[in-house]
Order: sequence, then C-alpha cells, then structure tokens
Amino acid sequence: MSLKLVTFDLDDTLWDVAPVMHNAEARLRDWLAREAPRLGAVPIEQLWAIRARLLAAEPALKHRLSELRRRILLQALLESGYPSAEAAHLAEGGFQVFLAARHEVDFFPDVHATLERLANQFILGVITNGNADVQRLGLADYFRFAVSAEQLGIGKPANEPFAAALAHAGVEAAQAAHIGDHPGDDIAGALAAGFRAIWFNPQGNAWNDAPPAHAEVRALAELPALLHNWR
Repeated sequence: MSLKLVTFDLDDTLWDVAPVMHNAEARLRDWLAREAPRLGAVPIEQLWAIRARLLAAEPALKHRLSELRRRILLQALLESGYPSAEAAHLAEGGFQVFLAARHEVDFFPDVHATLERLANQFILGVITNGNADVQRLGLADYFRFAVSAEQLGIGKPANEPFAAALAHAGVEAAQAAHIGDHPGDDIAGALAAGFRAIWFNPQGNAWNDAPPAHAEVRALAELPALLHNWR
C-alpha cells in the first residue's frame, strides 16, 4: 500500500529537549524562590520522594506529566506549611511558569522546511509521550492531529497511541510511517503497531536493539527523499 500518514515524535526529534527542560526547571526554581519563600531550596531528593509516593498511589500518573508535576508541586508546598488553597494557587502558578518555558524550544534547523514540504504530500501527525503542545509551538499548520500520552492515559511503545493516530488519519498501519529518536518508545512501538519505523539518529549512535528500524536518518532534511521512495 502507498504511504499516506507520517507521524512524528517531538522531544529530541524536532528539538533538543535537555536544554529546554534545564531552562524550564531553572525558571520554576526562580519563580518559587520569589513567590513561595516558605518552600525554600527543596532538595531534589525530596521531590523525587514525593514523585515516587504519588506514582505508587496512582501509577497512571506516569503518562500524565502535567498533572504529575502539578501534584508534586502541590505536595511540596503543603509539606512546607502552606494552607491548601494557597498551596493549590502557587502550584498552578509555578506549573504555568514551567510550562511556558517548556515551550521555548530551538527547533533543529531543517524542521520547518521539512514539515512544510511533507505536509503537501502526506497526512502529518504527532505521537508524543511528552506534554508539548503543537499549537503553542507554532506547528499546528503542519499537523492534522496530535496524540499524547496525557490524552490517552498511556504512552508509546503501547499500541494505543499508534492506533489512535491511524483512527485520526483514517488509514491502515501499512500506509503509515513513524519517526522518532527512541529505540523503544518510537521504533519498537511503531514496528509492533505495523508502522514503518524511521530512527532519527543525529549523533550517529550504533543500533543496539532488535529489531532494527526500516530506515535511519541523521537529519530531518533526509526525510522527503526517503518517503518519496517509499511512496
């Protein structure tokens, strides 16, 4: 069958996520230092302990990153002595500061040109385990839909996100390809769902997992030629 749908991972596929998250965490810490001084400099070990407790009580939160972060902030504020209403207000304020910074990304150089070219030939979609919003990122014009683990309550490599993408596009798995950086979440997940899988590997790392992707690209600019041949 001819290729009709191309889905994309976001973090570390369209931008380098590490500096984004580092900046977002720093912005949040600075905001909390000003707005919630009673919290003080919370040791990272305390936040990880809160996270572990929340996930033990409600494992599905691991797929709902925004809600998990909100609850971690809320619990830390409550444990610092803030009353419930004030803690909830501060937790939401802090989360919004973090989320705004989380969307301040530097796209890889060929992102816009590649997506614009592909959007004229294929249905484009997003399958992400993160909480980035394509509308907020200014990418909504390229993508017909976005499937997130937060929406579904389950993330890649499970079949459900890939099945949801097929339903959005109205195509069969044999007509779909997925590109992402993660050997497990993206490649193994796509292969299990019947998609053609493309490994985005800008660092030229060796493939140590099995089975391998159908193709590998070092830059997104390589995608149009590859997909044209498949089509």
